[in-house]
Amino acid sequence: QVQLVESGGGLVQPGGSLTLSCAASGSTLDGYAIAWFRKAPGKGREGVACTSDSEAGYYYIDSVRGRFTISKDNAKNTVYLNMNNLDQEDPAVYYCAADEGRCSAWDRTYRFWGQGTQVTVSL
Repeated sequence: QVQLVESGGGLVQPGGSLTLSCAASGSTLDGYAIAWFRKAPGKGREGVACTSDSEAGYYYIDSVRGRFTISKDNAKNTVYLNMNNLDQEDPAVYYCAADEGRCSAWDRTYRFWGQGTQVTVSL
């Protein structure tokens, strides 16, 4: 079993930056796909970014590409989402999710989820 804990959310002004962390315990993340999803009020859960060892790559949805960066620190067993130039489309609860194998934009692919961290963008 993998336990995931997100942190780093908060209130930021438009154009600001935040870095979210997803700390894993119970297992190393070697061989896992780790994704960040977000859910805004009235909207479905949306996959934002993903990385996996098996694919040795990174995936982003179009609306965040160039602004968000997903990275992984194997020594800390932690995945990060660095978010820059935040705008009014970005406020949501952000979740990290993990499972063995390849990245997928389908949330049901992932068995392990964190509790979420709130990101608010406001003046």
